[in-house]
This record gives sequence, C-alpha cells and structure tokens, in this order.
Amino acid sequence: MESSSFEIKAHGEDRLDKYLSQSDVGVSRSRIKKLINLGLITVSSKKVTPSYRLAKNDVIKGIIPSDLPTRVVGENIPLDIIYEDQDCLVINKPAGLVVHPAAGHPGGTLVNAILYHLKALPSSDLRIGIVHRLDKDTSGVMVVAKNQLSETALKKQFQERVVKKVYLCLVEGKLDKDSGSVNKPIGRHPKNRQKFATTQGGKEAQTDYKKVKSYGQFSLVEVQPLTGRTHQIRVHLASIGHPLVGDKTYGHSSNIFGLERQFLHSQELSFKQPSSGEKLIFQAPLPRELRTILDKLE
Repeated sequence: MESSSFEIKAHGEDRLDKYLSQSDVGVSRSRIKKLINLGLITVSSKKVTPSYRLAKNDVIKGIIPSDLPTRVVGENIPLDIIYEDQDCLVINKPAGLVVHPAAGHPGGTLVNAILYHLKALPSSDLRIGIVHRLDKDTSGVMVVAKNQLSETALKKQFQERVVKKVYLCLVEGKLDKDSGSVNKPIGRHPKNRQKFATTQGGKEAQTDYKKVKSYGQFSLVEVQPLTGRTHQIRVHLASIGHPLVGDKTYGHSSNIFGLERQFLHSQELSFKQPSSGEKLIFQAPLPRELRTILDKLE
C-alpha cells in the first residue's frame, strides 16, 4: 500500500492533533502526533507542533505513510567517517543509503547506522541527530548531531544560512552562460504528489550555479543551494532545461551511461563547530561510478 495524502481547511479553533483525530482522516491521535512531529503534517505549508492552535480557514496538509516504524534501532551498517568530535559526526554518505526511516524504508538507514556507531538505545525519534538531508541516490558530505544541544545549534545554522553547501552535478545540455541563479518557489507537484515542482505558492528557493566544464551535450556544474527545499537542485536545474544525468524522476527514464542514480554529489560542507564556533570545512571526493563517467567524456 502506498502513502496517502489529504488537504483540509480548518472550520474552527482547536488543537491540531485533536482536530484531525475527530476528522475523517482515519488516523489515531497518537499517530497524528507522530506525523506532525516528523513534518508530514503541516499548517499553511509550515511545520508546527501537535498542540498548535488552529485558526479558521487554516489549510492542513498531510502525508500518511502506510508502514511508518514506531522506533529506530541501531544496525551494523558501515560508515565512511570524515570527522568526529563530541558534538558532531561528518560522513561521506554513499548513494543508495536512505537518511532516516520512512514509508518503504523502516530500517537500513543512516539513522540506524548512527545509533549503532554511538552505541545508543533505540529511539522513538526517527530523525534523531539529522539536521539536513541528502536524497537516497545523492552521495557526499553530511553532518550529524551527536547530542541535543549540537542538534539545536546546527539546525539554527541551517535556518540562518550560515552553512555553506557545494554540490557537483552533471546535467544534460550545454549551459547558455557560465554562471547564474535559479530563484523559483518550490512546492508539491500539482498532479504527482510524490514529486516537487516550481510552482506559484511554493516555498522560497534559490540555487546558484557555475559551469565547471562542458562535455559536448553535457555540462559539469558546481551548485550552491541557498535554501534547503526537498529535491531543490534537481527541480531547479530541470526547470531551466538541464535535468541531472541519471535522474529518472525529473529527467529521462534512462541514460546512455546506464547510471543507477542521479549524478549529484555533496562535494563540500562548511559550518561552525557547535561548541567552539570554529569554522569547519569538509570535502568528499567523487565516488568511482561518477568519476568513471567523467573519464569517458574526456
């Protein structure tokens, strides 16, 4: 069974979790609380708490996974650790690894690996330590918080755009200019709720890009997302006619390289160490499957 979604307009004032439990959504109040805390239920496109007081005409949107796990446990999954201190863990995430448990992926995730590495007890927080995400088929640098204080501090840095993220991607087509910026709001696709699109009424999103090298009908591009919307780089580059190589969702269903992932790699990440405030910069080299494609294009 796949996930289902709903959209409701509030008719009066009440707690969000109570209001939904009395609606025709068909989900228990305890599970509604969990979905709200996971950010799967929002009010006016904003993440809120279960106790949020609704106002008349507030728009409530939600996604209900069919097999959401109730807790996450440690699993012995190898981690490519770039750096570790008392506050954070910086890893080189491989493509194919899901960041946190969700519908269709109850285990075998980065969170499972982190709990095992930290010798931590099982947690009901399915996103424990996660302060940002990389898509399943995106590789590269990620930072993970090791305690509540560092998690709060790192999340604040992302919200205030202190963190610098640099990605490397191979796109289809030849760029018209050497550098530019895509500044288009992103929201759920109007026809396919599993996808995202540039759409009026979406959330602010800006992606800066710079051409690194041209390979005929392909371009190697360095990208800096200034916001952190889901699928942002993939959606923005596809919106200007340059979908990522290997992106079956926003590009073509197949590609001449036979790549089983999108050519998108988190190359560099910089942030302030949560306790000391020292600026830290980390990089991860292109994985072999992506490097091989560039070698073929040379």
